[in-house]
Amino acid sequence: MPKIDLIQDALQSTLQPQHLQVLDESHMHSRGQETHYKAVIVSEAFAGLNAVKRHQRAYAAMGDLMPQIHALALHTYTPQEWAEQGVAPASPVCAGGHK
Repeated sequence: MPKIDLIQDALQSTLQPQHLQVLDESHMHSRGQETHYKAVIVSEAFAGLNAVKRHQRAYAAMGDLMPQIHALALHTYTPQEWAEQGVAPASPVCAGGHK
């Protein structure tokens, strides 16, 4: 099963998001395939939590997958925040790094 599907399944089953979008952004970086991901997660599970606690919840949901991923950009919202914002920020252009 592709890693992106494993990520989606892990986040879906644990956080029960109202909206979940996982993108493989590896093509934008020099570390190879299936290494860089972006996840937009809208869940009531984030209500009352600051950004650090929200990210910790997502990392916990990922469990054993986390060591297999070089980078995971998380954009976490409550449904109310998502209704107001409606879009996650664009990912930055890769500045290089090791090849």
